[in-house]
Amino acid sequence: MNAGVEVDHVLGSGAPQRVGSFRFFLNGHRWEWSDPVAAMHGYLPGQITPTTALLLSHKHPDDHPQVAAIFDKMIADGEPFSSRHRIIDTGGQVHHVIVVGDRMLDDTGAVTGTTGFYIDVTDLLAQDRRDTVDEMVAELEQSRAVIEQAKGMLMFAYSISADRAFDILTWHSQQTNTKLRVVAGKLVAAVASATLLPDAVRARFDHLLLTSHRHDHD
Repeated sequence: MNAGVEVDHVLGSGAPQRVGSFRFFLNGHRWEWSDPVAAMHGYLPGQITPTTALLLSHKHPDDHPQVAAIFDKMIADGEPFSSRHRIIDTGGQVHHVIVVGDRMLDDTGAVTGTTGFYIDVTDLLAQDRRDTVDEMVAELEQSRAVIEQAKGMLMFAYSISADRAFDILTWHSQQTNTKLRVVAGKLVAAVASATLLPDAVRARFDHLLLTSHRHDHD
């Protein structure tokens, strides 16, 4: 999942250095971050490899326990999260950030880590626009929900992984110059209103639903 692409489509491209993506891999507890996220922490591109300890060391002391608890839950349970907290860069400057993370899955549906993005909202807060920040968080949460619905539809229709479904949505968004959440929302609405499954297919689905607790892969 390319979180940076998704955020660009959600928020627009007015301030690209204020938005950046990250990935965390459960295998080896390995982190990757984009250049804008590195810059938020005060590092040049490629200057340092992020680690859990390094990221926590940049959290504001008052926010450190909250973020550490989120990291622990993310690593243990692989659950989606969103957080608004402060980081302190290498120069001592405080950045107010929104961090949103979602599960990374492999082709079998197993959780392999977390992918997400940072948004630096320091300037917004400096202008006393807290309401705008709250609206931004709400929009991001709503966008994520409808995008997940659209991904699920594509996965079901084409028997593909979540990552490939997201790639299709992103490609269509770029080709049509339409925000990703709009593309996803229109697909969900269109499928819900226009798709009629044959009775045999629906009956088979009903059976799978009612017996899902007995499936071997569960």
